[in-house]
Amino acid sequence: MASRAEPATEAAGRRDWRDVARDAADLALLGILLTLAAAPLLTAAAASGAASAAVHDWTRTGTWPSARATVRRFGRLVLPGVPVSLLTLAVAGLLAVDLAALATGRVPGGAPALLVTALVAAGLAGYAGLVVVEVGGNGGGRWRAAARSAARACLDAPARWAALAGVTALAALLAVLVTPVAVPILAGYTVAALHAVAGRWPAPTGVELP
Repeated sequence: MASRAEPATEAAGRRDWRDVARDAADLALLGILLTLAAAPLLTAAAASGAASAAVHDWTRTGTWPSARATVRRFGRLVLPGVPVSLLTLAVAGLLAVDLAALATGRVPGGAPALLVTALVAAGLAGYAGLVVVEVGGNGGGRWRAAARSAARACLDAPARWAALAGVTALAALLAVLVTPVAVPILAGYTVAALHAVAGRWPAPTGVELP
């Protein structure tokens, strides 16, 4: 991936459409690599953590980590990330089944229950998105610490939580609407959007954010 760093004397005003296109291509490539690495499902957490750490480095320094550093980081995260992947898949699967059952009328509750379940799913997705951001800030690991920090941040800054939930909901909608071949590209943009939205709010007192 190309670097977007520029000399300090040449500020962002020198950036033009070629820089934007390069950034877009970098994020598309990140999404494709993220999808390939997460394809076995049990490696989904490790892939997400490594991708988030790469985006964190890029947004902070203007340069992407080397391929060797990212592969080494991913390999280090595979085993610790297996329980996280299993938990995430289980929760997502249960919510999907519940939403499908409510939408088709196979279980009672109707529109109100469907709305409440959808809001719960969006809230959990927003929280998960912040966990991914937190993990990226600590180098792609320490999931428990990231989960605790994200929980405190969501409670202390509900607007941040709602915004992240909106990002994940929009990403899910786009994943349904776009052609399947574009979904991996969307993954890279989603990780970048989560970092961008999370970074717009100052860290509340006592909460460690990347």
